[in-house]
Amino acid sequence: MERVCFELRVRADRLGEYRERHRAVWPEMLAALREAGWTNYSLFLREDGMLIGYCETEDFEAAQRAMEATEVNARWQAEMAPFFELEPGVAPDAAMTPLAEIFHLD
Repeated sequence: MERVCFELRVRADRLGEYRERHRAVWPEMLAALREAGWTNYSLFLREDGMLIGYCETEDFEAAQRAMEATEVNARWQAEMAPFFELEPGVAPDAAMTPLAEIFHLD
């Protein structure tokens, strides 16, 4: 199992709404993530907008490709893009660059 951690930046003026959106993630988005192989997926948000994501998957690149192939992901990314500090035209899921794991207790 591959453990993946990534960082994104949420706009400071959108933190509250970003939290609210994640209290009610669309059921079809949750199902698509599970079907694409995303497990133990968590997001952590700091007050300055730093967002840390973590998931476990057999193959992160394959899991990303599987999500890219879904219609629900395209809708979700389009709705969520305004919440992030991103280069123009870059979707949030395309900006998820994994951090290098340098230690794991087990």
